[in-house]
Amino acid sequence: MTHRFSSRLALATALAGFLSLGAGQTFAASHVVLALGGQAETLDPYNTNTTLTTAVTKSFYEGLFGFDKDLKVQPVLATGYSVSDDGLVYDIKLREGVKFQDGTDFNAEAVKVNFDRVRNPENKLARFNQFNQIDKVEVVSPSEVRITLKQPFGPFINSLAHASAAMISPAALTKWGNKEIAFHPVGTGPFEFVEWKQTDFVKVKKFDGYWRKGFPKVDDITWKPVTDNNTRAAMLQTGEADFAYPMPYEQVATLEKNDKLNVTVSPSIIERYLSFNMLQKPFDDLRVRQAINYAINKEALAKVAFSGFAKPAEGIVPEGVLYAHKLPTWPYDPAKARELLKEAGYPNGFESTLWSAYTTTTAQKSIQFVQQQLQQVGIKLKLQALEPGQRTEWVQTAPDPKTAKVRMYYAGWSSSTGEADWALRPLLATEAWPPKLNNTAYYSNKTVDDLIAKAMKSTKDDEKKTLYAEAQEQIMKDLPWAPLVVEKNVSASAKRLSGVYVMPDGNIDTSEIAVSQ
Repeated sequence: MTHRFSSRLALATALAGFLSLGAGQTFAASHVVLALGGQAETLDPYNTNTTLTTAVTKSFYEGLFGFDKDLKVQPVLATGYSVSDDGLVYDIKLREGVKFQDGTDFNAEAVKVNFDRVRNPENKLARFNQFNQIDKVEVVSPSEVRITLKQPFGPFINSLAHASAAMISPAALTKWGNKEIAFHPVGTGPFEFVEWKQTDFVKVKKFDGYWRKGFPKVDDITWKPVTDNNTRAAMLQTGEADFAYPMPYEQVATLEKNDKLNVTVSPSIIERYLSFNMLQKPFDDLRVRQAINYAINKEALAKVAFSGFAKPAEGIVPEGVLYAHKLPTWPYDPAKARELLKEAGYPNGFESTLWSAYTTTTAQKSIQFVQQQLQQVGIKLKLQALEPGQRTEWVQTAPDPKTAKVRMYYAGWSSSTGEADWALRPLLATEAWPPKLNNTAYYSNKTVDDLIAKAMKSTKDDEKKTLYAEAQEQIMKDLPWAPLVVEKNVSASAKRLSGVYVMPDGNIDTSEIAVSQ
């Protein structure tokens, strides 16, 4: 099976984006500030599981494929590919004449170096499990690479379109090494790295040698972490920022009245949930996990913390992800929660801790709401919002599951490959226990593991749909989580800014960023 992408299509897309800016509008090179709700934890896209981080790294890195703003796969550094009948061998044609920002050539050898690096377990990269299906990478010619998989893997091209599958300059990797490359990124993207002050900003500047002619259209971008909702909104209103995401939900009506701003509300595939450490009491008891689910009013949470810009979760995988299986929202019944706690041996409740993966104002509201709800059934929680370093050390890289300190964990996830494999496997497969991936519930069910594994190998839509549905139903029976809400994406920008999009997974596309005069 051969898949070829037309360069005319890419040109037409770019031209359409240019023309849509309006007659008479011209562009001037400018400085742009983007205010985001958190900070990048690394600048190595292969060593992060956070969407915000990859949004930043996409400034200077590109992959063979990418997603458009609707999560449709598009060619980037690849121009086409073919797949063997057994689904194991992918021959990928590469774009010619592309240079890395250090002046070296992008070619098949660069592809091999990058994928050999991430699939080497000794490098201990966070994205190892995303690419460990690769058996070998071979250079066919400078403009063609052959990738052989260990077994058929239906969503392989989607995985290559994920922002983590970036092409890093082999020369830079040789110069800086596996760890230090995180501070010295060199890619083929529209912007070159300038400076990173971890708590303050990441700054990038226009790459004059960028292969896509006419881009980028601005001189530089400063990515600025601003955790406080009100501060982000204020920066936008005073002109200190040109774009802000996420916007404070409670201020949307006010911001929409500002004639200098555009407010955009769009669907997302970001689900917020609580995970329970099932290796630890009392969360090893299904009745306790059921009780917590009954004790939380998801409708009220959507109103209180998200000002209505969210809806109760309907299962484990949200609508909009391929092979999502819609299930009923767990009902709110505090009396049933108290009854179950009593049956489990906790008639007076218990004490525990709830960590949040984020320090944003909305996250703080969410965990405070959960604290208040659970207190009504006797569960007393101590709250802590984790900084990125704490999150990495205490949760994501905890070396021994038996001694991991996480108990209840408020987090969120979006399947940035657009399909259910990456919504389930990194979070709920046994192989995904930290420090490998993000199964912070330490959940393990052989039936679920087998269903996910079978679905990975399948290339038949009907079969995959059935397998993923069975897996999602079993997970909801076991309740390693309390699925909470699926939020909407709310962003705002100065009217002079165009070409910046929040994608359904919460990533940000700045490939066509421009400022009008």
